[in-house]
Amino acid sequence: MLGEIGCEVTTLGNHEFDYRSKGLANMLKTAAASGDTVPAMVVCNVDWEAMEKEGLNEGQSLIAEGFETYGVKDYVVLQKGEVNIAVTGVFGKDSLACAPTCELLFSDPVEAVKETVAKIQESEDVDMIVCVSHSGTWEDESKSEDEILAKNVPELDLIVSGHTHTKLEEPIVHGDTYIVSAGEYGMNIGSLSMKQKENGRWSMERYELLAVDETVEPDTGAQEKTDRFFEAVDTGYLADFGYTREQVLAVNEVEFCDLSALSEEHEEQNLGNIMSDAYVYAVTNSPDFDGRTVDVAVVPSGTVRDTYTTGDITVESVFNSFSLGIGRDGIPGYPLISVYLTGEELKTAAEIDASISDYMTTARLYTSGLQFSFNPKRLILNKVTDVYLVAEDGSRVELEDEKLYRVVADLYSGQMLSAVTDMSYGLLSLVPKYADGTPIEDFEDVIIMENGRELKAWDAIARYMASFPDTDGDGIANVPAAYSENQGRKVVEESGNLLDLIKNPNKYAVVIAAAVLLFIFLVVLVVRLVVKLVKRKNRKK
Repeated sequence: MLGEIGCEVTTLGNHEFDYRSKGLANMLKTAAASGDTVPAMVVCNVDWEAMEKEGLNEGQSLIAEGFETYGVKDYVVLQKGEVNIAVTGVFGKDSLACAPTCELLFSDPVEAVKETVAKIQESEDVDMIVCVSHSGTWEDESKSEDEILAKNVPELDLIVSGHTHTKLEEPIVHGDTYIVSAGEYGMNIGSLSMKQKENGRWSMERYELLAVDETVEPDTGAQEKTDRFFEAVDTGYLADFGYTREQVLAVNEVEFCDLSALSEEHEEQNLGNIMSDAYVYAVTNSPDFDGRTVDVAVVPSGTVRDTYTTGDITVESVFNSFSLGIGRDGIPGYPLISVYLTGEELKTAAEIDASISDYMTTARLYTSGLQFSFNPKRLILNKVTDVYLVAEDGSRVELEDEKLYRVVADLYSGQMLSAVTDMSYGLLSLVPKYADGTPIEDFEDVIIMENGRELKAWDAIARYMASFPDTDGDGIANVPAAYSENQGRKVVEESGNLLDLIKNPNKYAVVIAAAVLLFIFLVVLVVRLVVKLVKRKNRKK
């Protein structure tokens, strides 16, 4: 499809690994064998040397074959009129952290681009050097990978940035390097023109983001190809689940939050509520339900891909809302998993949301069964002020620290749990377990099955939508109006009152306070020592 719309160069992102090594290899081989026009693919920091030293595993070997078949390169040179443009590609550090099924090893993005640019300058006669990057930009410049790249590789004229879904209304500029980004999901096309200066570098003459909306007339060839893909989705995928793409599951009058609110607004969101409720419904109403109560269902913001508009909610819109991944069965869609956490670990999960998700917004947690309050002004890792479970009858259930509780989430969320430990520098840790308390080593072993098939997360949501009452009497379910209001699942109690800031400190607060006091004590000792040395020196004089 990229080739169909005229794209000439692309690179890899973390979601290219959602269908694992075999999936990516098959995609590359299928594209190469299609006979269609396809874009060049460039990525310069795959560390084949390190992998070959260790001996390529099966997955790495499959991707190596796919790379060779497709012709993936470190860079390509495009000729546009009299201008030669070198384009390289890079896979970012955060991209790798977001790709738990990626088996490839990658070298440092900045160092790899430096080496590639040096190779280009030595071997090619080019007027411009461009990098297509799946690294992204963040508000915090010190963590903004493509800005770090621009500062450290000033020879780059242009960085076309992806991964963080950033919509840059104006380019970010560092020296003579411009960074551009058109946002997410093909909603915009970035258009720019540059003019070469006397010193050989380039200045941005024009930059704009063009909205891809209903005012854009469809391209006939691209639309025909898309329609064929839709037919294949209906017959080759959805039919196995008993659905069609345009099938209406429910009629909706609720204004669900938009996708950005899930990560940008640190509060309860009704989109997270309905999805987490869907997990509980699907598991407890499965024909293979084992009778064990689902205490908590968790939906992290980073797994959600779309919201629900008013009007008809179709199978397509539900799938689009949770369209990521694949299971052990090789069928698209992340399955649900069932794990056990202690009451203390559930409190930790609430603290992760309250304290860590501001730094890792894809880790915002939306829950069913677990409710908590937090004060964002309190000390980090000590922001949660109240946390408890809610029983089916709505009553409050206090958490017991050592008791095991059943938690349902999607497979990707389970695989990403290691990021929690990294982001909290080891202070926070969750260890998902089996019902007997044994730690889980492979999350694919706890996939929820029914009739020998995986229960997919998107299918769980579809079933829940179709289960709603038919309040209009037209034979179609209606989304309950209750989702229009917050339900007390995540309560923000912002207060600067001293008593509110220090009451009920948890173990993390005690550790942090002790570390701060120790630091102050050491500073005082050093100051006193310096003062003594100065006085002694003055007496000698």
